Amino acid sequence: MAFAHSPARRVALRGAAGAALLSLAPRRVRAQQAAALVDIAGRRVQVRLPARRIVLGDGPLAYVVALLRPDEPFARIVGWGDNFRSADLGGYLAYRQRFPAIDRIPTFRGSNVGAIDIELAISLAPDVVVLNLSSRPAAESSGLMVRLEQAGIPVVFVDFRTRMFDNTARSIDIMGELLDEPGRARAFLQFRQAQIDRVVRPLQEVAHRPSVMIERAAGLYDDCCLSYGDGNFGELVHAAGGDNLGSHWLHGTFGTLHPEQVIAADPDVVLVTGANWTLYSPAGDWVNLGPGADPAAGRDRLRRLMQRPAYRALSAVRAGRVHAIWHPFYDNPYYFIALQRVAKWLHPNRFASLDPDATFRELHARFLPVPYQPGYWLSLDTP
Repeated sequence: MAFAHSPARRVALRGAAGAALLSLAPRRVRAQQAAALVDIAGRRVQVRLPARRIVLGDGPLAYVVALLRPDEPFARIVGWGDNFRSADLGGYLAYRQRFPAIDRIPTFRGSNVGAIDIELAISLAPDVVVLNLSSRPAAESSGLMVRLEQAGIPVVFVDFRTRMFDNTARSIDIMGELLDEPGRARAFLQFRQAQIDRVVRPLQEVAHRPSVMIERAAGLYDDCCLSYGDGNFGELVHAAGGDNLGSHWLHGTFGTLHPEQVIAADPDVVLVTGANWTLYSPAGDWVNLGPGADPAAGRDRLRRLMQRPAYRALSAVRAGRVHAIWHPFYDNPYYFIALQRVAKWLHPNRFASLDPDATFRELHARFLPVPYQPGYWLSLDTP
């Protein structure tokens, strides 16, 4: 990831970011102490806690920070991936409206952690760099881990993506330790588990699992059909009482299905992911989802996506069993909202009283600093 700012602007940007951080900094901060922390990769890492200067190797980790420190979520963030903005512009703008100083936090581009501007990362003097577990191979092969270790900067891995159900709770605990918010971490995890149980328990003896074709980032790329194997959204669809088509052919978390495979399988339900990807592909047919997104415009795009060869003859499309959901749920601790929504689509009678929208509103009211705005999902057959 190359940082987005030229060398000539770095000093000025760092100064502006520093001023923004000072303006948001808490008046009373607990003194730092050296502590040993075991990260999600099982590594024992020495970190100064609480961490006062944090680099987020992946921008969407901002969603974790927001729920743990809602009053001043980004006061301790001294650098982060630009993909918070570019991969979810709607979400970024919702937070920028409440916290305009986030525009002054230095950012780095792309999704390849191995391309981080290491010198700039070191110059930001972070107490810790937080990376997704999926970034570990690139961080090691690029030399990033060695250089940060030589500079005395610890790296901590968390995971909200590879194994959602297995690793989220420990990852939230880790972030709670870094931010000195263990109480909020526990409260959130209790809420999360209660909401997961509302789906998992009624499905313990489910007799029929509808087959589901999940297309990852539909319309963002020219080709069809990126999908999920057993991990990530594939894991989520299974937990929601579905039979994920990709699990039958794909080895690993992500992969590509051939359109002929989709046609031959004739899945019961089609599910695509979308977000505001204006900065990635302004002219794409991706479904714009996220806070405040227009459902009518999104439904028009979803209808066009279903005219591609892989879909237009499917019985699910003819019957209107086609849905779109916010893509950033895929690496986000709020994924249990998507779990409820998908379960209700797949088993509407069993979950007639379940209201994912109300669950998301409660999450915002109890844990998040921005107001809830609908727009995170839609269905083709909704008037």
